[in-house]
Amino acid sequence: MTDRLMALAHNPLTRGLVRALGLPQPTPLARARGGWSARPFVDQVMAVGGVTEGFALRHAREALAEGGATVLASQAELGGRDVHGVVFDATGLGGPGALRALHDFFHPLVPRLARNARVTVLASLPEEAESPAAAAASRGVEGFVRSLAKEVGRRGVTANLVYVARGAETRLAGPVRFFCGVESTYVSGQAVRLSTGVRAPATPPLHQALAGKVALVTGAARGIGAATAERLAQEGARVVCLDVAALEDAVKATAARVGGEALVLDVTAPEAPARLVAALKERHGGVDIVVHNAGITRDRTLAKMTPEQWDAVLAVNLAAIVAADDALLASGALRDEGRLVYLSSISGVAGNFGQTNYATSKAALIGYVAALAPGLSSRGISANAVAPGFIETAMVDKMPLMTREVGRRLNALSQGGQPRDVAELVTFLASPGAYGVTGNTIRVCGQGLIGA
Repeated sequence: MTDRLMALAHNPLTRGLVRALGLPQPTPLARARGGWSARPFVDQVMAVGGVTEGFALRHAREALAEGGATVLASQAELGGRDVHGVVFDATGLGGPGALRALHDFFHPLVPRLARNARVTVLASLPEEAESPAAAAASRGVEGFVRSLAKEVGRRGVTANLVYVARGAETRLAGPVRFFCGVESTYVSGQAVRLSTGVRAPATPPLHQALAGKVALVTGAARGIGAATAERLAQEGARVVCLDVAALEDAVKATAARVGGEALVLDVTAPEAPARLVAALKERHGGVDIVVHNAGITRDRTLAKMTPEQWDAVLAVNLAAIVAADDALLASGALRDEGRLVYLSSISGVAGNFGQTNYATSKAALIGYVAALAPGLSSRGISANAVAPGFIETAMVDKMPLMTREVGRRLNALSQGGQPRDVAELVTFLASPGAYGVTGNTIRVCGQGLIGA
């Protein structure tokens, strides 16, 4: 679907008018077309720095160098070049006075950021700080990153924070490659926690990262589900595409397109969990990745919402997921080092008018993931939620023109995201390299201005 303002802002005949009217001029976002490359940062200049030369910075620098980047330890080395990525290690902050290091490092660097550049800041977990003052400094970094992301978003630049638990520094390679890469184009202003709980896998592959894995994607007939199935397949996964009988033709088309297989099933049926387990075990001996994407809306204000509308949304968006997980885990169908990814929503973070049922179900998933993850870590299994914002799907295309245009601008990047943007984050969380990320909810919203 066409973003009319984007088209006008970049048309030589009309961009002057857009500028004169003071309208946003969104930068076209860089997006990958294929799968991951072992060396994605070739020909890119990355600036790194830190409060101290710590363990975290060392691992981040190694990840960038292995990805082919030209890594500069000093801004004096820049010359006339633009910067494509920045990693700053703030894990050494000892108190409020040390926060000045953020200004000193970024103040001269921000004007040098290329369009679609990536900024990643590392910080210690506030609860692991040695003093309240150090905890305050660590938490202050989050406010800095979120604000910086809003300042640079007009150029397609993203900024994200990774909180690094003690001992988790060795797990930085995957997150650094994702947040410094083109795949994170619609993920900005986020704070992700990197922990040590999940058992480490063998050396994570950098290319065809999901080769040999079996992935289940529910709601795979169209939209985000179809894009996720395609993206997982690009990384080598064998994808089982699940959807309801009414969308049988569409889900079979998705499966054929990605070289996977279709499974027609109503996830709310009482026998659905047992049938799902049986199908996965019979065809593949189990499953490695489960993406719970299936969901419905029945929007009405609470005063007008019927009990049936409430129950239908909670049944599909929450109860069916819990039941499926219970069956997969109890049966052993979900293999060790598995990945669980749940599609929550910005509505579950901030609420939304006329969506009390939907927001309840999506907020519940956030709590479910946080509670579920610790109990699975000993098996090397991680569980995370993804909360999309304004994503250009068929549902969005049915909105009234002005509602759609306003919705597109309510984020730091001033544009809607694509289903592929959500699929990129899901694929990262499904990969072996994301083993340090569990129990998180990460928004894919271009740093939406609504919600936390």
